[in-house]
Amino acid sequence: MEELVLAERPVWLLLTIAVVAIAFLLFLIIKTRLHAFFSLLIVAVLTGLAAGIGVADVIDVVIAGFSSTVGTVALLVGFGAVLGRIIEVTGGAQVLADKMLDTFGEKRAPLALSVASLFYAFPIFLDAGFIVMLPVIYTVARRLGGSFMLYVLPSIASFMMMHALLPPHPGPTAAATVMGADIGLVILVGLLIGLPTWYFGGYLVARAISKRFPDTPVPALLGEPREVPVEERPAFGAILLVLLMPLVLIFFNTGLSTMEASGSVSDQNVLYQLSRLVGATPVAMALSALTAMVLLYVIPRRRSGQQVGGLLEELVDDALAPVCSIILITGAGGAFGRVLTETGIGGQVAEGLDAMGLPLIIAAYLVTMAMRIAQGSATVAATTGASIMAPAIMAGDFGTIAVAAVVIAIGAASIGWSHVNDSGFWLIGKFCGFDTITTFKTWSLVGTTISLLGFALSSLLFVIAA
Repeated sequence: MEELVLAERPVWLLLTIAVVAIAFLLFLIIKTRLHAFFSLLIVAVLTGLAAGIGVADVIDVVIAGFSSTVGTVALLVGFGAVLGRIIEVTGGAQVLADKMLDTFGEKRAPLALSVASLFYAFPIFLDAGFIVMLPVIYTVARRLGGSFMLYVLPSIASFMMMHALLPPHPGPTAAATVMGADIGLVILVGLLIGLPTWYFGGYLVARAISKRFPDTPVPALLGEPREVPVEERPAFGAILLVLLMPLVLIFFNTGLSTMEASGSVSDQNVLYQLSRLVGATPVAMALSALTAMVLLYVIPRRRSGQQVGGLLEELVDDALAPVCSIILITGAGGAFGRVLTETGIGGQVAEGLDAMGLPLIIAAYLVTMAMRIAQGSATVAATTGASIMAPAIMAGDFGTIAVAAVVIAIGAASIGWSHVNDSGFWLIGKFCGFDTITTFKTWSLVGTTISLLGFALSSLLFVIAA
C-alpha cells in the first residue's frame, strides 16, 4: 500500500480521538449488542476519518489491517481447530486428561495444565498453541466439574508469559535483534525472570480471578463432548506424537535459522531450505493436523472396516464452522489496530516518553506500553519499542546482562494492557466463550499482572547488572 498522506492533527486531538473511539466501540458491543465484527469495522472507518486519513484511503487501510491479520491467524486457527477437533472426537483428549490427572492428581489439575502449557508454548505462538491445548482443557474441566475459568486461565497465563518474554517468539526475538542482545543470554534471563513471573503474576493471579467466576460453563466450540469407550481411544504415544510434531518442526526451523544467521550454515543448505518450509508455523500445524487425521482417525476406522471419507470431511467441516466468526472478529480487531497505527498516535507518544530523560529501563517499558495500548499488537509494540530505545543502548556502556534485562522489560510491556484493538483479545475471548467485559477481567488483567511483575524483576536485574 502506498504511503498515506494524513491531515495534520495535534497529538492531544489524536489521543482524544483514540479514547473516544474505544469508548464508542465498547458502547456498540456491550450496550447495543451489535456484533463485534460490525462494531470493529464501523469504528475503524470512523476513527480513520476523524484522525485525518483521507476518504479515498481509509478503506484501503482497513482492508490492509484486516487481511494481514487474517492471513496470519486464519491458517493457524483453522489447522489448530481441526487438530483439536480430531483429538477431541477420537478420545485423545480423554487419554491426555487421564494421564495428567493420574500423574498430578485432581487437586493439582490447574497447575498441571499450566505447566503443560509452559512446555507447549516454548516454540509455538500463543494462538496456535492455546487452540491445540483447548480440547484437553475442556475435557479436564468437564471431568472434574466446577468453573471452566479455574482450568483455562492458568493455561492462558503460561502462554502469555512465554509469548512475551522468551525467544523464539517474535516480540522478544525482534527486540533482542534490534538491540544487539545475545539471543541465548536473553533466553536464560527470560527463564530466570519468566518462571517467577508466570507463577506469581500469572498462575496465582489466574487462580484468584477464577474464584470470582464460579459458574463459568465449558464452551462447546469444538462440538458436543462424546465419551469415547476406552477400547476405541488412541494410544498415549500416538497422541504425544501428534502434539509434539509441531514443536519438533518449529524447533528444526529455529535451529537452522540461527545457524544460518551465524554463518555456520549456508542459505543454500538443503536442510535449511527444508526447515524454512516445514518449520513455518502454519505448515507445521497443517502437517500435524494431517498426521492426526491418518494416525488417530483413518487407520483405526479402516481396521474396523468403517468408511471414513465422508465422515472425515464432515469432521473437518464441523471443526472449521465455529471458528469462522472468530477469524472474522480477529481480523476486524487487526483492522482497528492498523488504523490506530497509521495515525501515528503511538509513535508520537512513545517518542515523547523517550525524550523525557527517564531512566533507561523505565523509558523502554513506557515507550513499549504506549505502542501496545495504541495499536494492539504485542510484536509490533516490542519491535517498535526496541527500535526507539536501541540508540540509547548502543550509546551507553551496558553489559550483556543489562541489555538482556531491557529486552525482557520491553517484552513484558508488550503483553500487558490488552484491549479491544488487540486481535488476541478477541481470539482468546471468543474461544473461551467470554463476553467483552469478562475478557477484560480475565485475559487483560492476567496479562497486565504478568507485565508489571516481569518489568519489576527485569528492572531489579538491570540495576544489579548495570
